[in-house]
Amino acid sequence: MMKLSTRLFGLLLVSSVLITGVVYGAEWKTLPGHVPSAVSKLNATGRLAATNQMRLAIGLPLRNPAGLSNFLAEVYNPASPHYRHFLTVDQLTARFGPTEQDYEAVKQFVRSNGLAVSGTFGNRLVLDVTGPAAAVEKTWQVNLRTYRHPTEARTFYAPDGEPRVAATLPVADIQGLTDYARPHAKRHRIPWAKQAAKGGSAPDGSGAYFGNDFRNAYVPGTALTGAGQMVGLFEFDGFFTNDVAAYAQAAGGGRSHIPIQVVRLEEFDGIPTDVDNSSEVSLDIDMAMAMAPGLAGIVVFETDTNGLPNDLLDAMLTYSNTVHQLSCSWGWGGGPSNTTEAIFQSMDAVGQSFFNASGDTDAFTAGNTSSNSVDNPELQNAPSSSPSITQVGATTLTMKGAGSGYNSETVWNWGVEYGANYDGVGSSGGVSSYYPLPWWQTNVSNMTARGGSTSNRNIPDVALTGDNVFEYDGGNQTPDIVGGTSCAAPLWAGFMALVNQSAAEGGWPEVGFINPAVYAIGAGSGYSTCFHDITTGNNTWSESPDLFHATAGYDLCTGLGTPNGMFMIAVLGGDSLGFAAGGGGYDFIGPFGGPFSPAAATFTLTNTSTTALAWTVTNNASWLSVGATGGSLAGRGFTNVTITLLASATNYATGYYSSSLLFSNATLHVSHQVPVALEVQGALTGLTAVWDNGVQLAWNAVAGQSYQVQYKTNLAQADWIDLGSSVTASAATVSLTDTNGVQSSQQRFYRVSLVQ
Repeated sequence: MMKLSTRLFGLLLVSSVLITGVVYGAEWKTLPGHVPSAVSKLNATGRLAATNQMRLAIGLPLRNPAGLSNFLAEVYNPASPHYRHFLTVDQLTARFGPTEQDYEAVKQFVRSNGLAVSGTFGNRLVLDVTGPAAAVEKTWQVNLRTYRHPTEARTFYAPDGEPRVAATLPVADIQGLTDYARPHAKRHRIPWAKQAAKGGSAPDGSGAYFGNDFRNAYVPGTALTGAGQMVGLFEFDGFFTNDVAAYAQAAGGGRSHIPIQVVRLEEFDGIPTDVDNSSEVSLDIDMAMAMAPGLAGIVVFETDTNGLPNDLLDAMLTYSNTVHQLSCSWGWGGGPSNTTEAIFQSMDAVGQSFFNASGDTDAFTAGNTSSNSVDNPELQNAPSSSPSITQVGATTLTMKGAGSGYNSETVWNWGVEYGANYDGVGSSGGVSSYYPLPWWQTNVSNMTARGGSTSNRNIPDVALTGDNVFEYDGGNQTPDIVGGTSCAAPLWAGFMALVNQSAAEGGWPEVGFINPAVYAIGAGSGYSTCFHDITTGNNTWSESPDLFHATAGYDLCTGLGTPNGMFMIAVLGGDSLGFAAGGGGYDFIGPFGGPFSPAAATFTLTNTSTTALAWTVTNNASWLSVGATGGSLAGRGFTNVTITLLASATNYATGYYSSSLLFSNATLHVSHQVPVALEVQGALTGLTAVWDNGVQLAWNAVAGQSYQVQYKTNLAQADWIDLGSSVTASAATVSLTDTNGVQSSQQRFYRVSLVQ
């Protein structure tokens, strides 16, 4: 019967070529979304040469999409007996994937039309084929024409009509019929003249963020390193191994020992083809290892810049059952795609967490044909509207000195930070015009007031650092400082390696798709404990001057915010011992001899499970008292633990004393460190300023103590600016001259603070 159907198709195809204006009946189907709309406004410059060799990725539809949706609803429902009972790829394919007969039918079809099968996938969602343009035209009943690109200095090719196939042939879509919107990396280089230190420890002294800075900001004190976990990266170019090796060596912490595996597709040789693109690949590797220095491996899935996204995605899904956290820092055109979405849903079903950089073009504009629509197939914004993956926005982070700890964050927006020349460069967010509102996003309160939609998918979901990030690039270990949501997505993948390590140590399965869990956290009382809520900044730009703005809780700039490590790890990883407390640590601050503030701090420990657990607290601080060091909690129970300073703290000399508390779920054998600190301040007196070829500052000091002078030209500015590096006192008085104090600005306000 299949052979008869193929012959009949061939006869009808000949007829369609000889007779124009044929009206196809029910035995044919048209596959929409393959012709760029720009073609209708352009004159063809020619025909793609008949001998031109082409690569296509043919997508097959799921056999039972409704069944897969029902399975996902169960596997991500904590009340379901199937909660986090994920499938293997083989099990997934057997239950929901295309059948072997479907796969063979498509193979026979393309071969009968002169194309060769060049790649297959075990889940049968994608079939790779190659062949001359003439065979491609014959197979899909199109003519491939060439056009001058309206916005880029190149020629592109595209079909003059949508592809058509027999209605019974199991084909969902085809990638490779046009190269109108090539993939692009979501990474931007900061001009040297614009760089502003935010407290990082970059080895070039720039103050950019590097290595352990990200751990100090988001997972302070944790012993988790990502041990036993692997991160997979989606890439459209190769990378220079010496750049990555230089970063790993400089960052230390065992990062040089992380194996980096490369999976190359579509006959790509791995040689970098573009400096900016290869630097994106290096950046992704750097960010994953920065957050998780003990990874069991980083797997780089790569092809060239003409590669087919679904090939990479399906390879990431089917590669093995051991890569649980994945990241993508690239955008491409032609979306949304049914096959792409089926792959993402399949990743959810097997327990993979996929983090996608939301985009670097500030707010998405409304409608699927607008200038920056997230769903415009002619823009490289796919897959930023997909509801089956986690969309990651970006922040501008400010840390305490030399990357020692978290201070604050605002929305990443270079148009605001650097001016009109950077209009439209910032954390992307907005509303999809294609995907409806997912069930896990329905619990966001006052979505309309936040600028979002109550009927369609809102973007992004979460965020992480995307500004002032250090890397080595160019193939010669050149220091560079970059920004972009492409920094934030692999950082989240590294963070998830910590979460899944914690889960594995507690006997829990991997977390998988995090959106149902994080939006549940966002709607609960533990939100402020698990997230840094970004409430300042916006991603507005000239074509979207009013949307969007950061708000308390969820917003369309940074989603729910950035992770407050130890608490988020505990909740996501499955540890039933929860912390209801704000902040990433507790600092007791005061002058020598006291008093110190706060006088006391309280943790509320909760048991999120229905069964009893045992807990302990280990106090590593010699100047701190803990009210209770252990006990038991009934199911859904809670207790308070109060910490206070010992009287001996008043005798400590001026300085910064850091330590930690170790909270342990003794039942699950999972522990989490909580950093605590005692800051004894010297009496900072006698600050004077005298004009003499500059502004001369002087103040009383404590020998051996370090001080940082900072200034503002306007007290309304958000941040103080460091005046050079910190100064360590060698005597009872310190002096410093600001030679630019008057020449570069009409006024300056100064302050001096102790360096922790």
